[in-house]
Amino acid sequence: QVQLVESGGGLAQPGGSLTLSCTASGLTTTFENYHMLWHRQAPGKDRELVAQISGNSFLRAYENFVNGRFTISRDNAKATVTLELNALEPEDSAVYFCNAKYKSTDYWGQGTQVTVSS
Repeated sequence: QVQLVESGGGLAQPGGSLTLSCTASGLTTTFENYHMLWHRQAPGKDRELVAQISGNSFLRAYENFVNGRFTISRDNAKATVTLELNALEPEDSAVYFCNAKYKSTDYWGQGTQVTVSS
């Protein structure tokens, strides 16, 4: 059974930082084969892509609203992908989801809540 488990969410002040992690288990092929993505969904809004990273970490891409504040990385030996959130804004408050894609497979985690508030 494939599982993606996110952790690291919580409450941060505006301008603060959080580090989100997602660890995969039960994958049917090596973790490096999976293109990994982070999405987020705020209350009343559609889920949106935040960042993505290729299996060998050569490709990293971010949505425009990230504006240099977030960093995605991965450790294939630990089957983990990380999203560092810096300079957080109240608008970044959302549930953040980890997503693994390989060919026709598409796995999602349950999400971790990020709340940015003073």
